[in-house]
Amino acid sequence: MGVVEILILAGGFAGGYVSGLTGFGTGLSALPFWLNAVHPVVAAPLVVVCSIVAQIQTLPSIWHAISWRRVIPFIVGGMIGVPVGTLLLSIVAPLVFKLFIGIFLIGYCSFMLARSSVPVLSWGGRNADGVIGFAGGVLGGLAGLSGALPTIWAGLRGWGKDTRRGIFQAFNLSVLSFAFFSQLIGGFLTSEVIVSVLIALPGTIIGAWLGRKTYNWVGDYRFNQVVLVLLLLSGISIVVTSVTLV
Repeated sequence: MGVVEILILAGGFAGGYVSGLTGFGTGLSALPFWLNAVHPVVAAPLVVVCSIVAQIQTLPSIWHAISWRRVIPFIVGGMIGVPVGTLLLSIVAPLVFKLFIGIFLIGYCSFMLARSSVPVLSWGGRNADGVIGFAGGVLGGLAGLSGALPTIWAGLRGWGKDTRRGIFQAFNLSVLSFAFFSQLIGGFLTSEVIVSVLIALPGTIIGAWLGRKTYNWVGDYRFNQVVLVLLLLSGISIVVTSVTLV
């Protein structure tokens, strides 16, 4: 096994572990490995496929916590928002927009990590959930950042880790499935992507299993801290890559 294959396998393990632990974050964890092994055109669909595999693998263990009445507004809003965000690509500069979102994530997560407790928002109900899902979909279509806002919002609602994990997972799996079929229709799932997926899958599956086992040992407060740290790292990564490309 060469260096490229080892990097792909290691990225699959890292992405699978984080996804198994939190219900999101495959790309954030895997891309530092994969972008050193394959072209970004291969890495992007690789993230989608391995994310879906990890999500499906851990879905049965979180299924009992998914309240579809609570999740549906997020999903419906997200599905409407994705094509809207795609249309905005011709109007808004994605790099500048991603830089703004990255700075927001760094500021918000740093502030929340410094607090001893998390504020709880009780207003808005399902309508607000749908709006947040829509905004997440727009961000997904525009800049590939669909999960950030729903993740933050679920934390501010004061829901327990199982409820939040169920929302992360159901929302992300829906958006990722939409992205998968879009990439399939667009011809992005090339033979190189398929080979990379086959190399990464063992790492993804083992990592997701271990991440799910770790999740069982983490309490609500610690889970919230882990999520905020991942979002903070995501913000830093977005800012660094955006500044580099500008």
